[in-house]
Amino acid sequence: AGDDKGRQGRVLEVLVEKQKAIVEGVNLVSKHTKPNAKTPQGGILKKEAPVHISNLMLIGPGGKPTRLGHKIDPKTNKKVRYAKKQGR
Repeated sequence: AGDDKGRQGRVLEVLVEKQKAIVEGVNLVSKHTKPNAKTPQGGILKKEAPVHISNLMLIGPGGKPTRLGHKIDPKTNKKVRYAKKQGR
């Protein structure tokens, strides 16, 4: 939801307690910093902010966002995830 709707990125970190995730290149915020030893120049830094996990979807084998389902694999008799849109 919001300005970054439809944008894809790699999940960098999952914050389980807050039910949020940090995604590379998504939900960028500007942080104003004073000059210090780490950043002698100072200025405005772009940084990823957390996004609620309800606003994320996995990318399926076809490269498109998809929901997940579970089914029993007949060979191994174990529960496996599959992409609902692609059926794999």
